[in-house]
Amino acid sequence: MRNRVYIALLSLLLIPHFIQAQQVVGQRPLRDVLRELETRFGITFSYLDTIIEGHDIEAPPPNEDLDAVLIFLSEVTGLIFQPIGDNDIAVRPGTVSAKEICAYLVDSKTGIPLRGATVQGSATYAVSDQQGYFLLQRISGTDTLIVRHLGYEARVIPLQSNRTEACDTIYMRESVIRLDEIVVSNLLTVGIDKKADGSVIIDVQAMGMLPGLTEPDILLTVQALPGIQSANELVSDINVRGGTHDQNLILWDGIKMYLTGHFFGLISAFNPYLIRDVNLIKNGTPAALSDGVSSIIDMQTFNAVPEKLSGGAGSNLLFADAFAKIPISRRIALNFAARRSISDMVQTVTYDRYFERAFRNTEVTNPFPNNDTTNGNRERFGFYDISAKLMFELGPTDRLNLSFMHIQNEVSYEKFGNSGSAVESKSSGLEQGTLVTGLNYHRTWNNKLRTRVSAFLSAYTLEAINFDIGNNQRLEQENEVLDTGIKGDAGYRLSDKLDLSFGYQFTETGVSNLEDINNPPYRRLIKKVLRSHAGYSEINYAHRGTSLRVGMRANYIEKFRRWLPEPRLAFSQSFLKNFTLEVLGEFKNQTTTQIIDLQTDFLGVEKRRWVLADEGEIPVLTSRQVSLGLQYQHRGYLLTADGYFKHVAGLTTSSQGFQNQYQYLRATGSYDVVGLDVLFRKQKDNLNAWISYSFAVNTYNFPALQPASFPSNYDIRHIVTMGSSYTLKNFLFAAGINGHSGRPFTEPGGIEDGEIIFSPANSSRLDNYLRIDLSAKYRFNMGKTATGELGVSFWNLSNRTNVVNIFYRMDDNGQPVEIRQNALAFTPNLMFRVGF
Repeated sequence: MRNRVYIALLSLLLIPHFIQAQQVVGQRPLRDVLRELETRFGITFSYLDTIIEGHDIEAPPPNEDLDAVLIFLSEVTGLIFQPIGDNDIAVRPGTVSAKEICAYLVDSKTGIPLRGATVQGSATYAVSDQQGYFLLQRISGTDTLIVRHLGYEARVIPLQSNRTEACDTIYMRESVIRLDEIVVSNLLTVGIDKKADGSVIIDVQAMGMLPGLTEPDILLTVQALPGIQSANELVSDINVRGGTHDQNLILWDGIKMYLTGHFFGLISAFNPYLIRDVNLIKNGTPAALSDGVSSIIDMQTFNAVPEKLSGGAGSNLLFADAFAKIPISRRIALNFAARRSISDMVQTVTYDRYFERAFRNTEVTNPFPNNDTTNGNRERFGFYDISAKLMFELGPTDRLNLSFMHIQNEVSYEKFGNSGSAVESKSSGLEQGTLVTGLNYHRTWNNKLRTRVSAFLSAYTLEAINFDIGNNQRLEQENEVLDTGIKGDAGYRLSDKLDLSFGYQFTETGVSNLEDINNPPYRRLIKKVLRSHAGYSEINYAHRGTSLRVGMRANYIEKFRRWLPEPRLAFSQSFLKNFTLEVLGEFKNQTTTQIIDLQTDFLGVEKRRWVLADEGEIPVLTSRQVSLGLQYQHRGYLLTADGYFKHVAGLTTSSQGFQNQYQYLRATGSYDVVGLDVLFRKQKDNLNAWISYSFAVNTYNFPALQPASFPSNYDIRHIVTMGSSYTLKNFLFAAGINGHSGRPFTEPGGIEDGEIIFSPANSSRLDNYLRIDLSAKYRFNMGKTATGELGVSFWNLSNRTNVVNIFYRMDDNGQPVEIRQNALAFTPNLMFRVGF
């Protein structure tokens, strides 16, 4: 894994270098000058020997750029130097003398002059003035002009040698691009908006402050929205309308992510400073996307080549990070970000709180729970992530991007225990990482047609080794995923109101699971591969408050010879000025899921392993969902209400984390969720205040179990969130309260034959959860070009003990022992950042 990381990083960071030729004084053959220029600029001149013979010139000035050099060569030789590619220059006879050309640029519909348009010839360019006028000098009569203006279609105009000297009029046609309509701005705070198709778009860089956070965290931010929470208070266990975390499709630049958290789920693994926006979809998914029967969290990084160098660096009490946006040339740029934990240098109070939450009741902090001869253990922990994007603007209509990310979590600890009469030490540990890369090519053919082709790779690895010194036993476990694919789609604008899109996707997913024990000898390796094909099409209509998107996706799984049709619908209609009606519906499926075989998997830290559907013990997950929403907004007031029904089939008991009588049973079933999400928000000047309420009934149905129907492990009936954010000049403040009713669990009912006899499944509930969060930030200037930020946050300000899970184990005396898992205690954090 690490070797692949280094190779990928080197591939991204290698950029061309130029060797500048020494200045030569006096007349020299043109052939020699051209050879030196080829070395200097990394280009190639194409010509016939007879064309350049007899031309002796002085070398061009050494500090001029390529465009200026080509103009110089044309003037002193009378030849034409015509670029025919990014690195090729054709040399042609100067059969037509250099001349001037002028024209006026106007709007084709209104006749209004166009100011600021760029007009480019082979070796010179001009910018139009207030009257739309431009003048190009030293232009060849056989040259070709390219005219560009923001909001207008680019025009390519070949010149003729018999042109007159009068200034022509060039008409420019407006380029119509219909953007997704925003129906609600600042849904909770600045930078969080709702679109007409029901999805929520988060502008990460412009987003205001949320309670408990000093800087953006993608997977914590989405939990502030109604219908989304984590029953375990983990970003690696986000429950959207009653689903498990593996039922969410999480994309980074179009690549599926199989690892999403640092600190084993307490903070998200995505550096926010390279992410442009996040699109959250709970229902009504576009036909171009599948997988993830609960939701889609689609993160997109910056695509535009920056004009100047910018970046930043910062640290809080958990990690340090830095990022940079580096323009390599006018058309090439590299964005780069890195982050790592600081626990190996300093252990802060914030680190202590997170470590206790992540590893309490695991073998890391309690390696020998039933062995009194244990001498102790020593642990080490760390994480890092690296992300990069190389962007090429191949021309006004073509763009090529290469994305890369690597995430790594590591924990190891040294066990010291008695083995016979001697004291032994063994090193146990766990490594969890992912490596993803994607290539994306986008072309805009004209103002109606655009195409996109992409290829991706997502590799996930989890490796663990655990030693039991007393029993002289070594357990190794591995889980690997390799997901590759290609995708191509096209969009065509039928009219200003109507769009059509269609495409194809091929995906190959391989998953392997290894378990190896030395005493007694046992080894099990399971590998599975699935290939799927999908074709999809969608039509989108938008006009005067009406938005309608209807799509169909057809999935074919080769191994099972199974077709899975997936219709999609997203409709919204504005009426009575301030009201909007919304109807969303979808069918979806997914072939990967996570299971939990034993409670001690992977040292008790990360119990989940990815598996592939086999249409036997692990069916393909399928879902159906429909929702009806109504919203009202007027003068800063917003009220939304969404009722929904969701049915998910193909569920397995091993994927739901049972810790009761169903822990070791294997059964398949489904769950149904009926719910209502309500949000009220008031915005006035620099103040945003909101309160949301979610009600949901989440019910399992496993025909092979008795009883067959009972509350889901994620059946949290009531969720209330209140928050406010306020901006005062350079100060930002946020405060919030999060509360919900207790999740279900199963209490013991007795003991029989040394085993716990449980009460009816999920017949008890935890105490209610309540958390108060505060955060504040101050922004200031550091000189003319640099800025600074200083922030502080307080998570669980009241230090309330919130129990997020209770389960039971048998002790050495044959009695059930209650194990409680608590949420984060009072956790402060401090942040400082600089930017330029």
